[in-house]
Amino acid sequence: MIVSKSFRWNKYPAFAALVGAVVMFFSAYAQSDESTMDTLQVHGFLSQALIVTDHNNFFGPSSQDEGSFKFTEIGLNASLRPHQDVLLAAQMLSRRAGGSSSDAHPELDYGLIDYQMISDQQRTFGIQLGRFKNPFGFYNQTRDVAFTRPSILLPQSIYFDRTRSLGLSGDGISLYHEERLSSGVLRTQVGIGQAQAGEDLQSALRLEDVPGTLSAKQSAIGQIRYEHDGGRIIAALSTAQAKARFDSNIPEQTDVSFRFRPVVLSLQYNEELWSLTGEFALRPTKLGGVENRWVNDVTGESWYLQYARRFADEWQWLVRYDSLTSNRADRSGKSFEESTGGSVPAHTQFADDLTFGLQWVPHPQVMLAGEYHHVDGTGWLPIQDNPDSSATSRRWNMWLLQLSLRF
Repeated sequence: MIVSKSFRWNKYPAFAALVGAVVMFFSAYAQSDESTMDTLQVHGFLSQALIVTDHNNFFGPSSQDEGSFKFTEIGLNASLRPHQDVLLAAQMLSRRAGGSSSDAHPELDYGLIDYQMISDQQRTFGIQLGRFKNPFGFYNQTRDVAFTRPSILLPQSIYFDRTRSLGLSGDGISLYHEERLSSGVLRTQVGIGQAQAGEDLQSALRLEDVPGTLSAKQSAIGQIRYEHDGGRIIAALSTAQAKARFDSNIPEQTDVSFRFRPVVLSLQYNEELWSLTGEFALRPTKLGGVENRWVNDVTGESWYLQYARRFADEWQWLVRYDSLTSNRADRSGKSFEESTGGSVPAHTQFADDLTFGLQWVPHPQVMLAGEYHHVDGTGWLPIQDNPDSSATSRRWNMWLLQLSLRF
């Protein structure tokens, strides 16, 4: 079993012992059964991007010289079916999105035991144990594989790269159910476990330079999804509760608690050559230990509308409008700016992004993509790349080019 340093099994000794025993049993079973090894599948992917901006920085010094090459994704996954009802699957991911080269150390993206208790022509019911990818919106479970994304960057109002660790995956248990109806397929999934709280969340909370410990707490997530007429119409409703706590080591800084309760409605209509996709989210966020009322208990709003068109077999283009509002009660961000004494600009509280993208797949294992973003606001700019928000520009442009490979 592959385990990364960030996957702290030692905090759950009984859970770790159970997983270890099951894996050892099925490994021994697999060695004695050659047909089991025939089910072994290994796949991988690699993506490298160039990012250029006229103002502000995104994933490295993109506004300087020739731009930034600090957006790299490398993944390797494997699956094995020791029994017709049991699947073992894991993926290691090395991802660099700005920062230093040390940030690209491999981590366990997911690693789970999947047992299907019911599986017939009408329905499937199963349980997953381990680290599972959160069923959030349309793209969260496969967001790091470039070939599954409609664009180089997913809509940042919904799929934050700025604080991606909190919503990416959970360590615990997940139940899923699939019901095949005469008109379509109904899928549900719920999960309970410990969310991830990485340095990105600590940076977003402006606690990166404060001595202390940020830890994730028990969280939950659920999704219900309906696919009509072979996927011509897809609708999904996702909701979650993610918690974290920062325990300060200095008396001048109070402890901070964080609670995030997003709700996402997703809709998609597909035809042979085009797709229309939209998602809308409400994002209630509560911070304990913070006195500023413009940040400690707010509800954000996110939505995007995207049109993708396929042509000439190997090509696809898209246009998308993506909107982020950090606080529905302060859409312009002016009240927030006043509460900080003018030290943090109002444009950090929103972002409206108009995107044009193009993808070319000359071979099933090769993809070239490019896209252009015109952005009003800096609400989803990575803080690690722009530590001084007062030095950022409200209106800015970004160009991205990416090469992706898979096997």
